[in-house]
Amino acid sequence: MEGLLTVNNVWMMICTALVFFMHLGFSFLEIGLTRQKNTINVLFKNIFIITTGLLLYYIVGFNLMYPGFAESSSGILGFAGFGLDAPLTDTGNLDLTYNAGYTYWTDFLFQGMFAATAATIVSGAVAERIKIGPFMLFVIIYVGLVYPIAGSWKWGGGFLDKLGFYDFAGSTLVHSVGGWAALVAVWLLGPRIGKFNKEGKALVILGHNIPLATGGVLILWLGWFGFNGGSVLSADPELTSLTLVTTSLAAAAGGIGAFILSTLLYKNYDLTMFLNGILGGLVGITAGADLMSPMDAILIGFIAGGIIVLAITFIDKLRLDDPVGAIAVHLICGIWGTLAVGVFGAKAGGEQFLHQLTGAGAYAAFCIASSFIILFTLKKTVGIRVSEREEVEGLDIHEHGMKAYADFRLNEH
Repeated sequence: MEGLLTVNNVWMMICTALVFFMHLGFSFLEIGLTRQKNTINVLFKNIFIITTGLLLYYIVGFNLMYPGFAESSSGILGFAGFGLDAPLTDTGNLDLTYNAGYTYWTDFLFQGMFAATAATIVSGAVAERIKIGPFMLFVIIYVGLVYPIAGSWKWGGGFLDKLGFYDFAGSTLVHSVGGWAALVAVWLLGPRIGKFNKEGKALVILGHNIPLATGGVLILWLGWFGFNGGSVLSADPELTSLTLVTTSLAAAAGGIGAFILSTLLYKNYDLTMFLNGILGGLVGITAGADLMSPMDAILIGFIAGGIIVLAITFIDKLRLDDPVGAIAVHLICGIWGTLAVGVFGAKAGGEQFLHQLTGAGAYAAFCIASSFIILFTLKKTVGIRVSEREEVEGLDIHEHGMKAYADFRLNEH
């Protein structure tokens, strides 16, 4: 028992490290696809999210998301108390019967990494024009309360879990939860200056470092091995291997799907579409990575890649400005991946599809309402958008008083 627990726990800790590494990938992707003058601002938000997210998950989030699996627990607003209180044996040692796959401490850390990811999704969508103070307040409320309450509905044994809704690693619970908030935030903020012309046509605002964005996507792909592989919740050799295979195939197919469709539509080889296609495939497979055959994974990923291209165009037509494509990747492909569980793989069927649709709808209603209340309140009280001057000159100088890149010109004195 102890030997098996040790093996399982080591695997879970490796996966935790890989999910942590994803925050570097998100940071690289976001700064690469935005302008140089806002680099410090983007990095500051990402560092704030991971540090504050872990502390909030310790204080309240973990015990709110996992109130216990007793029949009497609603899994909605159940609460196991503040902080961490690990189960102990009569001798005062850690209770190894807590879980056959990993210890209590590993459980907290692994799930805490997921919690921070939901807010990181919002960070990219609102880049280059949101005030840092109100954004930090939003993160505190959304990660501290909204995410764990929503997560408890499925992963905490709540009503969606009892219904039969399935989300293996978070196409909805992580990606759509962040994606819905990103959509609301982008709508309330409005587009960046210069994003749309007078006729409403979307203009390209180039990111300042596409090689960095490319590195970020490859880091995220690597990190997804922990995101999905760790969601097996043990080192089970067959299931972890299958999960990593389906994850990789969906990512590859997503990239190819986006590359082919964007090339056919726009007659050029768009690297950013290729990159977002990979991410779309990863998000799409996340809900059912443990249920799919390799061919199922390829189909899910390929369709997700096509969705990315169409979704980014559609979002532009709505005059919504998402600098990194977060809404298309995390929200729309998150919904697709969730519904795909009822179409492909071991759970395919009409009844399961309805369960998936119900779950996606429940999360949409809750996340739209909660994020709107938080952000609209902030907009009407302290304001959420920087001034025109601050936006034009860059948030790095005005919000942080520094530049991301040193000026290497020789001193003249």
